[in-house]
This record gives sequence, structure tokens and C-alpha cells, in this order.
Amino acid sequence: MQELKYLQGYPANLTAQVQNLIKEDKLKKFLLKKYPHCHDIQSEKALYDFVMEIKNQYLRKSAPISKVAYDSKIHVVNHALGLHTFVSRVHGNKLKAKNEIRVSSIFKNAPLPLLRMIVVHELAHVREKEHNKAFYQLCCHMEPDYHQLEFDTRLLLTQMDNAGSIYAE
Repeated sequence: MQELKYLQGYPANLTAQVQNLIKEDKLKKFLLKKYPHCHDIQSEKALYDFVMEIKNQYLRKSAPISKVAYDSKIHVVNHALGLHTFVSRVHGNKLKAKNEIRVSSIFKNAPLPLLRMIVVHELAHVREKEHNKAFYQLCCHMEPDYHQLEFDTRLLLTQMDNAGSIYAE
């Protein structure tokens, strides 16, 4: 039985179902049925616009986002799918703060709902730094299917580790 590193902590009956999909070579088909198309947000400007649209809808009064980018090093180095960084610098007698969001470049070829889930997660860190109850409530407020999309993202990562992207490249 293959180790499901992205599904650690999920109930045994659920991981057994995933193992069965992998064994029968049906995980890709399952994901494609649920998410038949990948998004077309390829440039960092388009990603920034996508993030700002969500931020302006749900976090209008939160700190501004100064940069949004795809990052090819995130997944390998940080074992993460996205990063939110907050940098404070002193400029003379003023304190300048910058929020940046970086999304793993593996999401350039992913379904839009899964990209949205990653963006929502990173935006929630603008208001809530820790992964606590308030953080997940905010994620679910911005994306009601947050937990299902997070699980589906883990399925996609499992598929990518086993056989590559679900979309023809």
C-alpha cells in the first residue's frame, strides 16, 4: 500500500477509498470528471487581479497586498502550496509594511476552484496569522466549500506525484 503523504490525518476509510482509486488507476478520471478544465490565469498580473478581486470582496479593510506571484520554489523548499509574507521596514521615522502572497507554480495548471482555495487560504493569513478556528471560519466565509477543495487539492497533489498533471501539457 502506497503512503499518501498529502492525506495524513484523514480517516482510514477515506484514505482506503483513495488507495483504491489509485490501484484501479481511476484517480485522474475522478479528478477530471470533477474539474474538467484548468484555469487560464497564467501571468502574475492576472493572478494579482484575481487575488485583489477576492480581497476587495471579503477583506476590503485589511492591509493592502503589495505583490502576488507564482513561485516555483515554494513546493520543494517550504512543503507548502502558497506563502503569505509580512515585512515591516523602518523608513526614516515611518514604518512601512508590505504583504506579499506567493502561490506555488504547480497551480498554473490547476482547476480554478483549487487555485481559489489556495488564494483564500493565503488571504486569510492577512487577518489571522495562525491556523486557528477564526482562520478556518474566515476561509469558509470566503469559500464555503473550502474544506472539500482542500481535500481535492490533496488528491490532485497525490495524482501529480504518481502520474503527473491531470491535464495534457
